[in-house]
Amino acid sequence: MAGLPVGIKALAELSPVEDLLLAVLREGLPGIAVRSLIAKDQDFPLVLVRRDPSFGAWTGDARFTDYARVSVQTFCEDPDGDADAAILAEAVRVVMRDAWLNQKVYPAGHITRVDMASAPRRATDWATATGPVQYADLPTGVWRYETQYDVEIRKPRSRPFPIPNTQPSV
Repeated sequence: MAGLPVGIKALAELSPVEDLLLAVLREGLPGIAVRSLIAKDQDFPLVLVRRDPSFGAWTGDARFTDYARVSVQTFCEDPDGDADAAILAEAVRVVMRDAWLNQKVYPAGHITRVDMASAPRRATDWATATGPVQYADLPTGVWRYETQYDVEIRKPRSRPFPIPNTQPSV
């Protein structure tokens, strides 16, 4: 058997927060690559969205909402890569805020609150290291800005994987 059984998938009520933010940012930033993983031969500009695994207390409501700290990283190349990455970080903030204030609904749910937890900051490597492990430097001429957001998400109106109909048809 490959993959999860249908009945197990049907238990899921919340979609990964990254799925919602990918949809929000892809719609709001046409022409910009928005991903949750970096490709082997990545082109720029790029917006990278990841849930922060070290977030403290989860304050969602198990019945209705998810709550996450999310790292959003923007990458741009020279010429003007530094300024462009900063501008792209601001554009991300505006798109996320507008999705919240306009209560735009997506298949993965909708944003019910978004707060910037850490303002955009320039970084010189591929990822932020917090211990003895350090990450490789960015390619020459590529700039990265990292911003952290606290995002509250209302679950989708229907389950991500609908419960299969097991009733025999009459």
